[in-house]
Amino acid sequence: MDVRQLRNFVAIVDSGSLSKAAERLLIAQPSLSQQLRTLEEELQTQLLIRSAQGVVPTDAGKTLYRHARVVLRQMEQIREEVREGGGSEAGPVAVGFPTTIAAILAVPLFQRVRTQYPGIRLQIFESMSGYIGELLANGRLDLAMLFRDSETRGISVMPLFDEELYVMGGHLVCPEIYADADIAPGARENGNDVASGTCELARLANVPLVVPSASNGLRLLIERSFSQANVELNIVADIDSLPTLIDIARAGDACAILPASALAPRDPALRPKAVRIVSPQMVRPASVCWSNSLPVGSATLAVRQCIADLIRELQADGHWTGITLRAPV
Repeated sequence: MDVRQLRNFVAIVDSGSLSKAAERLLIAQPSLSQQLRTLEEELQTQLLIRSAQGVVPTDAGKTLYRHARVVLRQMEQIREEVREGGGSEAGPVAVGFPTTIAAILAVPLFQRVRTQYPGIRLQIFESMSGYIGELLANGRLDLAMLFRDSETRGISVMPLFDEELYVMGGHLVCPEIYADADIAPGARENGNDVASGTCELARLANVPLVVPSASNGLRLLIERSFSQANVELNIVADIDSLPTLIDIARAGDACAILPASALAPRDPALRPKAVRIVSPQMVRPASVCWSNSLPVGSATLAVRQCIADLIRELQADGHWTGITLRAPV
């Protein structure tokens, strides 16, 4: 088993078919199939399940894929660090962001890394938090922002902040939510007044809500919070798109429950009304996480520090509201 075989196996799994992988690798499909058979014979186990729809890894194949990702990333980091003189901040760093965090942090991170560490090639993945966690566990990411504050097997965490959730929109079906909202004295953003106010969780009983699908961490938090408070939850649609959630809320036919960061990229004139949920508060922790099985090179450490610094700066400047910073560790 060599690096070329590992690289080709990863390409097959990522592509989902031998033919697509062969095109991507610029090699003949029969040759790629023979490599796969040789690898399976050497390991004495089936690595892929073949069907008319493509290929999927067996349990053994998933194990090989995870380790192959680690080996290939180590090879890339060795190559970059040796080329740049050893230990310098250079090479690829893959970072995963849940959609709500990407909305406010991804662009500033790109700008900061480009300015301070031009030798780093940043790779940013944006998706729902559950999928970002899978990518990290599979070795496809060096860092990920996840909504947790405790370590799990193989994953280290650096808690950075706690994030409050807001009820947004739905003014056509539940205008009473915003009856107590007002304008905070002196609070202005881009020339527009910022509404401030709160909404007790009990007032959201049977209010039409659009939320992410069942596998999403935010959905699980919403369900748990309503259940613990004995408040009737009325989900009218599962929406796995942040822009669509916000657009539906702004249209007024249903509410969404999201962090304030979700609205950051939007023109203030195009944002739905939003008030903080209280009694009880809905809060989730956020941490930068990394795999214990991957080497943490100088480039990864530099990007991790950039993330922590930017979060503090964005909160201090008032661009990231609704978060409480954790004490540095």
